[in-house]
Amino acid sequence: MVMEQWVRHHPHVMVMQPVLEIFAADDFELWPVGEHESFGYLVLDRKLTPAKVGTAVMRIADCNDFEPGEEHGPCPTDPLGTFLYGLLTMPDLFAPGGFRLTGTTTGTVFVEPGCCNGLETWRDWLGMLDGTGCAHFGHDPSSTAERIGDTVRLTHDVGTDGSPVTELPTDQVRRLVADAQQDFLGLAGAWSEQHLPAHAAPVTAALARALTLAS
Repeated sequence: MVMEQWVRHHPHVMVMQPVLEIFAADDFELWPVGEHESFGYLVLDRKLTPAKVGTAVMRIADCNDFEPGEEHGPCPTDPLGTFLYGLLTMPDLFAPGGFRLTGTTTGTVFVEPGCCNGLETWRDWLGMLDGTGCAHFGHDPSSTAERIGDTVRLTHDVGTDGSPVTELPTDQVRRLVADAQQDFLGLAGAWSEQHLPAHAAPVTAALARALTLAS
């Protein structure tokens, strides 16, 4: 039996953030990027520096690199066009990561996106609140959110003994999800105008598709 570590929090000490899984940007030269360790998370909020926005755009474009078929049209031959081709061409884009929920007083993480989870799964939070009653956010860890009446039970890893668990009112969870869907796309649009002026509009539109952070 999984032994749970129950932690109860007041509404004002929880924060939910969209996070993008990042690899180290070794030898990347198409635009300025920030230093970051592999397999960490980059918080997509209004505090991002231009270099970190560049890191996020680099990572999302790299995740959607693919071998084009005839139906996609010819691939550009220049390095920048080649790198952006999948991001600007694929209809279904992927951004690894998700929403992370943390207690700000203790630093305890109650929900953390696991392997195979993407930022588009923010909609699963709304599905859990309004219909399905349960949402899963990848594996290693296997974080879950379960609606029980007027509360949501959050478990960091359902397969681990002593995993942190807490319960929050459904209204608070809904507010946290709404607050997390802000900021990054505005930063990315301004960044694209400066660093990729010839591609700014399609890059910004592609990022909006990849993250689906707008309802």
